[in-house]
Amino acid sequence: MGRFWRGLRAGAALLASLVSPTVVSAHPHVWVTVRSQIDFSPDGLVTGVVHDWVFDEMYSAFATQGLGKPGELVKREDFAPLAKENAGQLAQIGYFTVMKIGGKQVDFGEVADYWMEERPDHLVAFHVALPLKTPQAPGKYVTMMVSDPEFFIDFEFDDKDPVTLQTAPPGCSLSITHPKPLDVEDSKKLNESFFTNLSPGVGFGFKLASRAIIACP
Repeated sequence: MGRFWRGLRAGAALLASLVSPTVVSAHPHVWVTVRSQIDFSPDGLVTGVVHDWVFDEMYSAFATQGLGKPGELVKREDFAPLAKENAGQLAQIGYFTVMKIGGKQVDFGEVADYWMEERPDHLVAFHVALPLKTPQAPGKYVTMMVSDPEFFIDFEFDDKDPVTLQTAPPGCSLSITHPKPLDVEDSKKLNESFFTNLSPGVGFGFKLASRAIIACP
């Protein structure tokens, strides 16, 4: 696997392994800011999701190490081999993206539009367009969540324009719901995971994820 994918999964977060190869922590070690666009066809069907992820400073420094020319930003062509490999790896788990239409989870098709690059602020950006296998009518509502269920990676929607709608049918509206505070039992699990270096539980990351909700008339 490429360095990008190893940094995300590898059984534990990459940054934890840089500190100690034997440490596996449930707390996130890679932070990703997410901006997404939900695409609609001219006849009002949901056709896909376009993600633009921006990684934190420490991970970005690792991902760009040894790529590109000294003193220059790492360009898309420099990242191309890694971007291709990582796109394939992420496809196996649905790009951490759960989209539901009318309460039923949809499947994504093969991805062809993806790239990575270093931004002027030296943060690494990853762009990917996820087409639905079968475009679908939005019905009364569509929900989307971007989350690592094991909580090694912390995905957070951007504060400004976190999700946009492209050519949505008239009357469709968008809202972002944020997770409720953890209850006493879940807070205890999270605190214990910090000291025991064990995961607080599969699916725990979903409890800490925000969701985009698109309501259509």
